[in-house]
Amino acid sequence: MAATTTATSLFSSRLHFQNQNQGYGFPAKTPNSLQVNQIIDGRKMRNATVLSAASTDKAITTAQSVAPTACDRVRRHTISVFVGDESGIINRIAGVFARRGYNIESLAVGLNEDKALFTIVVLGTDKVLQQVVEQLNKLVNVIKVEDLSKEPHVERELMLIKLNADPSTRSEIMWLVDIFRAKIVDTSEQSLTIEVTGDPGKMVALTTNLEKFGIKEIARTGKIALRREKMGETAPFWRFSAASYPHLVKESSHETVAEKTKLALTGNGSASSGGDVYPVEPYNDFKPVLDAHWGMVYDEDSSGLRSHTLSLLVANVPGVLNLITGAISRRGYNIQSLAVGPAEKEGLSRITTVIPGTDENIDKLVRQLQKLIDLQEIQNITHMPFAERELMLIKVAADTSARRDVLDIAQVFRAKAIDVSDHTITLEVTGDLRKMSALQTQLEAYGICEVARTGRVALVRESGVDSTYLRGYSLPL
Repeated sequence: MAATTTATSLFSSRLHFQNQNQGYGFPAKTPNSLQVNQIIDGRKMRNATVLSAASTDKAITTAQSVAPTACDRVRRHTISVFVGDESGIINRIAGVFARRGYNIESLAVGLNEDKALFTIVVLGTDKVLQQVVEQLNKLVNVIKVEDLSKEPHVERELMLIKLNADPSTRSEIMWLVDIFRAKIVDTSEQSLTIEVTGDPGKMVALTTNLEKFGIKEIARTGKIALRREKMGETAPFWRFSAASYPHLVKESSHETVAEKTKLALTGNGSASSGGDVYPVEPYNDFKPVLDAHWGMVYDEDSSGLRSHTLSLLVANVPGVLNLITGAISRRGYNIQSLAVGPAEKEGLSRITTVIPGTDENIDKLVRQLQKLIDLQEIQNITHMPFAERELMLIKVAADTSARRDVLDIAQVFRAKAIDVSDHTITLEVTGDLRKMSALQTQLEAYGICEVARTGRVALVRESGVDSTYLRGYSLPL
């Protein structure tokens, strides 16, 4: 009887406690603190389990929704911008990248009096870079903007590198120079200056192999690029001829050449009107190809005007190019040439620019630039013996009948063929401004499709040899 009463009492207590958990009544006996803690801990564990499962599901869903796609990946983009040149256009284009926090890895500018071609290398996603391209297209004098990274293209850059070379290491350095197909442009008892062209990977490989000898200075142009020409009648420059240069076309063939040019410019038939780096179509008074002879200012001018070559070492931070070019343009100076590339020290870039002016005016400009925070060093090497080079890629219309003649001209100027199609040849040549002008003039008779040029880079000659004084007369700079 006692056992039955005890069982009934336990059943009633359990029922009351269960009803309390369900919200139906109050328990007959209040649980002690240990029981309360056990209940709370149990509820926390159950809630934590449910929350963990929910969080896992949410995390999986979120991860699936924000998984990086191909468009979100940061890539290196090579942008070609063809513009009608005006005062401050370099500063305006650099400002578009600076305002969005882009750091320009390299910049090459081919300048003329009324037009310019920029080749810019930046890092960014496809989506954000598309916005930058749209902003560039809104600038007044921008004619065409292209991202060459998405299509097959040839890319080259030029580097001058000065390094220590004592008699014990000179033979090994010459061996490396031969392997990388480089050239020696200056030599002294304790140093060598080397010129090399190629893609960025080749530049890094050569620099890595030469670091053990001690690199003193590096001057690099930005990367320039041209699309590889397609084969067949669908190619942009199919049937392109020398009609862009009427003074070189014979009268007897004037009608035939004019008809071919009309097809190329209007897009009728199988020809295409699209240019690769900048448009083939006339844009108001703009010629589609950069003038080879522009930028020549002689040493001895009646007003004291001459080209001054400045070498600037700056911190590699976003907006530094905009800062430098803005300081130059605000004082009314015109930039003839500009090349930006990595320097010999990590975190620094070297800017080589050519600015016309008198010695007095350029000295004032140098003092103003020295006040800029991100400028580490500036040097006016105009009155020192220096080696200067620039790089040009030129695409020439050449079918099977004219190909041999074009290659013979290229051999005279020590140019190299880097791309060939059934109707064009793309050449690579390095040298000074006069050599660039002479080669382009010789090739105009065959029809020049595209030209991409870097600015001039220069390094002081350790040998002290100045070719200007050896010749006995001055060449245009």
